[in-house]
Amino acid sequence: MTQSDTQIAQAERNTKTAMWRGFRRCCPNCGEGHMFQGFLKVVDRCPVCHEDLSGHRADDGPAYLTILIVGHLLAPILIYSFVEFRPDPLVLATIFTIGTVALSLFLLPRLKGLVVGIQWANGMHGFGGRD
Repeated sequence: MTQSDTQIAQAERNTKTAMWRGFRRCCPNCGEGHMFQGFLKVVDRCPVCHEDLSGHRADDGPAYLTILIVGHLLAPILIYSFVEFRPDPLVLATIFTIGTVALSLFLLPRLKGLVVGIQWANGMHGFGGRD
């Protein structure tokens, strides 16, 4: 593939579509293949379209986004439930610990897929653009 072919293919990448496919934990290119092998390990190549996904650099971004979203969702609910219902502190801590862990485990792989989709769509790192 020549440099001009890479630029043409790069121009056709839709960021919103890639983000949605990544959030669904699918390949940002075809939307069919699974992006993950296990819980958070990104596959080197899509099993369907063979798109190279090994160049991603998701690093700590998905974890920070997960903490941000979970904290902003559960903190107001925690304050409201404590003020309004006055449950036993142990019950409140148990319920919100379970809720926090469950929501974090749900969001973390989806947000990692979303970050990889953004990187793929914008040609960042190993996805055909400049570093």
